[in-house]
Amino acid sequence: MSTDTKRSGAGPSGSAHAGSQTGSPFRQPKAVWAVAFACVISFMGIGLVDPILPALASQLQATPAQVSLLFTSYLLITAVMMLVTGWVSSRIGAKATLITGLTIIVVFSALAGASGSIGEIVGFRAGWGLGNALFIATSLAVIVASASGGFAGAIILYETALGVGIALGPLVGGLLGSVSWRAPFFGVAVLMAIALIATLVLLDKTPKPAKKISLLDPIKALRHRSLATIALTAFAYNWGFFTLLAYSPYSMGGLDELQLGGVFTAWGVLVAIFAVFVAPWLERRFGTVRVLYWVLGLLAVDLAVIAYWNDTPSVVIGAVIVAGAMIGLNNTLVTQAVMSVAPVERPVASASYSFVRFLGGGLAPWVAGLIAEAFLPNTPFWVGAVVVAVGILILATAHRLLRSVETAQAEEVAEPADEVAVSDAARPVLVAVDGAPHAPAVAAAGGRLAALLGAPLVVVHVPESAVVDAAAADDTDLGLDRSVAAARAALDPSASVTTETLAAVGTHGDVGGELVAVARRRDARAVVVGRPQGGALAGLASPSADRALWTHGPCPIVVVPDGADDRRPDTDAQRPRGHVADHPGSSVRGRVRDRDGHPRRAVVTLIDPDGQQLGRTEAGPDGAYRLEVTGRRTGTALLLARGRDDTHGHAEPTVVPVALDGEVVHDVVLTGAAVPAGR
Repeated sequence: MSTDTKRSGAGPSGSAHAGSQTGSPFRQPKAVWAVAFACVISFMGIGLVDPILPALASQLQATPAQVSLLFTSYLLITAVMMLVTGWVSSRIGAKATLITGLTIIVVFSALAGASGSIGEIVGFRAGWGLGNALFIATSLAVIVASASGGFAGAIILYETALGVGIALGPLVGGLLGSVSWRAPFFGVAVLMAIALIATLVLLDKTPKPAKKISLLDPIKALRHRSLATIALTAFAYNWGFFTLLAYSPYSMGGLDELQLGGVFTAWGVLVAIFAVFVAPWLERRFGTVRVLYWVLGLLAVDLAVIAYWNDTPSVVIGAVIVAGAMIGLNNTLVTQAVMSVAPVERPVASASYSFVRFLGGGLAPWVAGLIAEAFLPNTPFWVGAVVVAVGILILATAHRLLRSVETAQAEEVAEPADEVAVSDAARPVLVAVDGAPHAPAVAAAGGRLAALLGAPLVVVHVPESAVVDAAAADDTDLGLDRSVAAARAALDPSASVTTETLAAVGTHGDVGGELVAVARRRDARAVVVGRPQGGALAGLASPSADRALWTHGPCPIVVVPDGADDRRPDTDAQRPRGHVADHPGSSVRGRVRDRDGHPRRAVVTLIDPDGQQLGRTEAGPDGAYRLEVTGRRTGTALLLARGRDDTHGHAEPTVVPVALDGEVVHDVVLTGAAVPAGR
């Protein structure tokens, strides 16, 4: 929904997108830093072996294809075990899963260092991958739940750890590899043991979730086209990524371990910089979809350059370093995209997505080795470029879906088997309630708005437990029952009312971000909340809170004022007036136009948060309208504009909030889909 707002007179803006100040993603509790440090060491394992690949091939009499199995065994086991991590963590808790994963990594990295053959190293790297899967899947969930700064801040912190780990891995591998090929493995064992101790001491015990995840849940989740499409795009991208990582060292003119470490450290630094700093800026400037197309296209070109000039080490080195920029951008943007569009719980989405993308990363080095031995040394890079290009075509099939995420006009795909796009008529009104005393009145106001719009109602329950632990909240809360009853009383008996419990978050301040995610997923027409008075929704008004609901809300945000009643008033005399001030001469005027800027005839209605009509008029052929309100009222109201003309028929109403204070000038851009006249 887009609006152009012009104000005359004093008072707050009518826009729902007010500015806000959010905390830095790098100001975190000690427990978060302990997990983030462990993430750095874990991700070091990806690039750690790059500088020692030629040395391993030489000293252990192995072919490049055999050495590439260090990546394949590690990543394939990581991929397969991603399907099990949710099942494990939902039974023993997040901290126990983290500790188990870290312990396995310590043991198997030390065993890899003590190995005597390439086969033993490959086997122990597989065990390392098992621990890595348990750690990676749970660490992201723990950081998201515990970090300050909301979901976006947690993703930035996680990607920072990934970037630093990838950057430091080749450096540590080169420094220690210059002493012995065994030293990098022992070095990781020592560093991960430090991370293990820090996690044991600093991270509080996490409760076991009440809802257990099935072993089949991650596989079932891939039936959702939204998740499957982005996961397959990540598969293609990771194929190119790990082809470059595993095979480019052999085309760099015989560099030693330190020199290879320097090249891949420069590559990793670009990964970190572009993941943390450049990706958010490009996303804001150009949008997720456009940037991802360019990133994948440039990565395909980069791989083609390596393939064409494979016998020129300087070109290969430069292309590898530059590829770090594309990989950093892709890591951040795809991770945020998949978490935003996935129609399942985040732990399940993470497991499904990681399974597919690590599968691509694990298969690529092995297949590249076979192709290089069967054809030419540069053939794996040509294949990698083609696979990444195919990833662009796969991504294009989800173009509308990703566009809906970045424009906050989500088109939910609700399919277990067959996908059915949500029509405008099915777009619901969301009302968020907690255990506060005024929650039934808020739910009733949401019901009245849904009745006015002819929309279904979704009551989003925000229990206090949602901001305390990761356990599934209890939907049978008596407060929720009272709110649902109040909402139903305000609706027609045949109207649709459903409930949803908010996903677990780390702090009260993160509630707003979760509500935005629900509103986007359901393509909400409006979100109704009460004035925060404590309870689980208290963070919406906290100065230090993540005000994502106000800054990133995809639809109008309606705040029900104090004094609202949970019953439908029979007459104006019975309506509480504590939230408005009456003065003579109030009016709202402006113009209605379509997305192309053309004037539109429209029926324009003004209502207050209780659903009471304050005025109604019709915009003329030039789109101009004027509403005279009986008694000038100050406060927030909703302006509903429904297009009506001989060509388009009429459309679903566009809903925008306006702040009544003096004469209000408010232009409206119609966004509702046109439907046949006479509907």
